[in-house]
Formats: sequence, structure tokens, C-alpha cells
Amino acid sequence: MKTLRLDDVEGIPVFGTLVWKPIRKTLGVTAFGINAYTAANAGDEVVEEHTEVQLNHEEIYAVITGHATFTVDGQEVDAPAGTLVYLDKPAEKRHAIAKEPNTTVLAIGGVPGQHEVSAWEYFFPALPAMNAGDWDTARTMLEEALREKDHPALHYNLACVEARSGNPERALEELAKAGPRQLAQAGEDPDFESIKDDPRFRELTRQSGRPQS
Repeated sequence: MKTLRLDDVEGIPVFGTLVWKPIRKTLGVTAFGINAYTAANAGDEVVEEHTEVQLNHEEIYAVITGHATFTVDGQEVDAPAGTLVYLDKPAEKRHAIAKEPNTTVLAIGGVPGQHEVSAWEYFFPALPAMNAGDWDTARTMLEEALREKDHPALHYNLACVEARSGNPERALEELAKAGPRQLAQAGEDPDFESIKDDPRFRELTRQSGRPQS
């Protein structure tokens, strides 16, 4: 048995004011994903707009503190603390905005009958270092993540680090290991400004099927 207070899990700033708490990793859960998100201000995003089509996850969102408004396929759901929002259809588009400061939402999900750790769980811890321009730390964290989970999205983010830190050859090498979904956004990603005119970069992004400017 393990017990854990949410306040004891160190939060990691990810997007905007959003703070992510890696509960699954902290407890060593392997049967499902479980993590927490806190938005600092009313009006801030507490669940990013997305579907679970790629991962095929069922999800439950539990509002732990504060008050949120969920939008699920265009339908608004008022969600004060204590509300559970269950989405059993991966294709449902979901999004939530905090109505009160420091609103915290617990997200629980997984593939029915199995669970695979999502790539973003490995990427999020490296975000503060990337945002601070600490390329050595970000590189080390992403390389460690790739040793545990070889995923195209992690190669893409490592390519971003290498391009920003002045290592064009390594950036192109890692970008070549990214998937079509990542390559489709590379042409407009400012992280690749230093290599955007390299013919090899243009060829990689051209293969994604998305025209480049």
C-alpha cells in the first residue's frame, strides 16, 4: 500500500500557467494513467483541448479544488469541486477552463484492458529546462526518456533542443525519427528556424504532405 498527499507532489510548469503533477510516475502506477493539473487563474486552461483518438483512452476528470467549465463536443458542463466527468469515447473533443483560481483537476485514463505510458509524460518534465534555454538538461532528460520509451514525439522534441542549441546534424537525425504527425508541424515550428533552409529539413517536412512556406 502507498499513500500520497497531492500537495507533496512537486508540480512542473508546462503551458501558460498550467502546472502538471506526475502522480502516475510518483506512485509507480502501471495499470492506468493518473495525473493532476492546476490552473493559477480564473479563465486559464486547466485541460487542453484534445481528443484521445491517437491513444484510444477512456478518461475520467475529477475536479479536486476550485471550479471548472468543461466543454465536451460543444456541450458545456459546469464542474464545481467534487464533479466527475467521464468520457468513454476517445473521439469526443474535450477542454476545460478554470472558473476559480488554483482549480485542480485529476485526470485518470487508459486503454480498456491495457495501459501504455503516454509520450507526453516523458516530455513534460523537460519543458521547464527547454523554456529556460537549458539545453544540456533538456537533452539529458529526453535522452533518458528515449531509453525507456522510443517514441516519435520524443525524437521530435529532442530535435527541437538540438536545433535551438546549434547542433544541426543531430537535429536532422532526430527529426528523421519523428512521425508524420510531428513532421507536419515542423515547417511552422520556430524551434527549427536555424535549419529551415537546409534541403534535408525541407525534404523531411515535404514528406509529411504539408506544403512549406
